[in-house]
Amino acid sequence: MNYSQFLNMLPEVALVLALIIVFIEDFCISRKQVKGYTLYALTVGLLAVTLGVCLSAQPTEAFGGMYVATAAANVMKTILTAGTLIVVVMAQTWIKSSALTVKYEGEFYMLILSTLLGMFIMMSSGHFLLFFLGLETASVPMACLAAFDKWKQKSAEAAAKYVLMATFSSGVMLFGISFIYAAAGTLYYADIAEKFNALYTASPLILMGLAFFFSGLGFKLSLVPFHFWTADTYEGAPTPVTGYLSVISKGAAAFTLLIILFRVFEPMQEYYQAMLYVVIILSITVANLFAIRQSELKRFMAFSSISQAGYIMLAVIGNDFQMSTTALIYYVLVYVVANMAVFTVISSVEHNGGDTKMSTYDGFYQTNPKLAFLMTLALFSLAGIPPFAGMFSKFFVFMAGVTGHEPTSFWAYFVVFIALVNTVVSLYYYLLIVKAMYIKKTDTPLPTFRTDFATRASLVLCTAGILLFGVCSFIYDWIYASAAL
Repeated sequence: MNYSQFLNMLPEVALVLALIIVFIEDFCISRKQVKGYTLYALTVGLLAVTLGVCLSAQPTEAFGGMYVATAAANVMKTILTAGTLIVVVMAQTWIKSSALTVKYEGEFYMLILSTLLGMFIMMSSGHFLLFFLGLETASVPMACLAAFDKWKQKSAEAAAKYVLMATFSSGVMLFGISFIYAAAGTLYYADIAEKFNALYTASPLILMGLAFFFSGLGFKLSLVPFHFWTADTYEGAPTPVTGYLSVISKGAAAFTLLIILFRVFEPMQEYYQAMLYVVIILSITVANLFAIRQSELKRFMAFSSISQAGYIMLAVIGNDFQMSTTALIYYVLVYVVANMAVFTVISSVEHNGGDTKMSTYDGFYQTNPKLAFLMTLALFSLAGIPPFAGMFSKFFVFMAGVTGHEPTSFWAYFVVFIALVNTVVSLYYYLLIVKAMYIKKTDTPLPTFRTDFATRASLVLCTAGILLFGVCSFIYDWIYASAAL
């Protein structure tokens, strides 16, 4: 075995080194000492270094094609690393709020880095075994993050539901992979695609493998009907972890599904597109209808994320790989900044005398106008209102969804039309929060409070992305050029 091949995995190597350094630093600091911002500054610095490595990484292969890092994968790693950096920054309010969370601060950073490492491996896999190892490397620490406030009942419940559903979905996915191996005799993406191309018809074995595999990843994306864990887990997990689950984990799973469907199952496009048509319509419609009924903000954002996952999947039903990849990555980029802005405000309110009930935000503009305004910008972006970046991201996934289809191809255009109609519904329930902040009156609004530096830094980064990503065309051009390689 040539160990020098690890040098072809520079983003992953950088993350492993960051994980080791944080572990050693946390181990060496006495539990009796006040850790201050040592671990925080170290983690932020290491993530910044990893971000630089991802930006400069070149397309490579390693270990006989088991690891395949394309230019598009490196762009996605850059976005997810930047999103993780925002999560670490915005989590400071929560970490410093309790002696118990301060005590386990190092463990929080190590779990975050571990999940990110698993996502990197998952996105750059060229072999189903490496893909599954990356998936589990990301999933197991995520369950620990959901249970980080384990002394609280809802956090323990959130972790239990996540673990049970993750275990079941992993078993279903492995079952599907075994069918794929039985049909193709290999687990390499390229070899499986070659084998399937040589077959004139899709055998029942292949179709079963595709269905079970898609079901497993549907859980990670919280697509309907695999979404039942989402609301309870989002509500019970710590708010920074909920934000991480909703954007970083979802983005990695969506990109991986796109790559595998186009690389491996392209000969069965008509079958997986039919599955996607049904799942997209159900995800967007059901999530929107349930979001309207929510009175708890984190549960509300859970159904919002299910709907957003449906919009992300619109990019996958297109027949143009470059356009689909570009639209998906761009959507995830915009979704990261918009959703993290919302969760940063939620976390700030939660630790300054409020809770996560939507009624808490009644009259919020009267006492905290700046935070209310920034949250409004983020919600408008999520709803797709111009001129914010969310409008452009939705436009590109709509375009990608019908690209490559014949004008007479009814179903692709129908699905995009249903998604477009649902955009109006989503605007209604996002405006419910805006209405609470600006119009509803209450005798006991939240008191005026000052946010800390970490919260302000997170909000500045997210708001800048919401305002600039839609009008800075070079960002889309950068993503489009990477998808062509």
